[in-house]
Amino acid sequence: MTRLRTLCFCLAILLPAAAGAQEVDDAALRLAEPDFTLVALPTSLRLPRFGSAFRVTHRFNRRLNDDFGDVADDLFGLDSGAQIGLEYRFGIIRNGQIGLHRTSNKTIEFFGQYGVIRQGEGRPVDVSALFTIEGTNNFRDSYSPAVGAIVSRQFGNAAAIYVEPIWINNSNPLPRQLVDHNDTFIVGVGARVRVLPTVYLVGEVAPRSRSGFKPDTTHGSFAIEKRVGGHMFQLNFSDGFGTTPAQLARGGPAEKSWYLGFNISRKFF
Repeated sequence: MTRLRTLCFCLAILLPAAAGAQEVDDAALRLAEPDFTLVALPTSLRLPRFGSAFRVTHRFNRRLNDDFGDVADDLFGLDSGAQIGLEYRFGIIRNGQIGLHRTSNKTIEFFGQYGVIRQGEGRPVDVSALFTIEGTNNFRDSYSPAVGAIVSRQFGNAAAIYVEPIWINNSNPLPRQLVDHNDTFIVGVGARVRVLPTVYLVGEVAPRSRSGFKPDTTHGSFAIEKRVGGHMFQLNFSDGFGTTPAQLARGGPAEKSWYLGFNISRKFF
């Protein structure tokens, strides 16, 4: 009888905890965090196991802060060339996802992300670990591994903020024998604010530490986006073309220009 009472007591403790764990559904829409990226920086959104997502990034290379008449003649960059990226990610395990991102300058990035801490009762922030490696010339040259963390906090269904310290090795494209600084440490900061039921404002910046390789303009971007079912359509403005950690570490063009772009993403779960 004593053993039976002990068993019932243990079940009474464990069952509510199990029920609480089952309530977390990674396939459910998170209104404050509807997508896996802000503009170029990743978010802490988890993929359900065996779920997947696809994204297209597009950055026109016509600078907007030029003569207005000339910019208008070029339809604000739509008549110009662009750097395009294609990305696919897959939920390989619970809380874990892997992916591939390729840009039209022949950079290929492999990445993995694992959710370590989930925001909830007694845990004010969500923390994910990030691991990437990319290479130029279709992953034949200039390999740049990176490791970092994504620390985020959601404020109900209204907004989410992010702080992302990331260390990038071999961010300098020159041979390491010729350079003094070969690494870059960035701290990405961003936010997404829900201004209408399906409309969001997004902003991000990725300042670099004083030491290390940090050429040209620090990455910054802002956007407006619309959620339609499993799709997210984003119109963005950035001071560079980077969509991978090493590209962000190298910064945008030195003349501090702004460029029109867009992201389109689709969930498959």
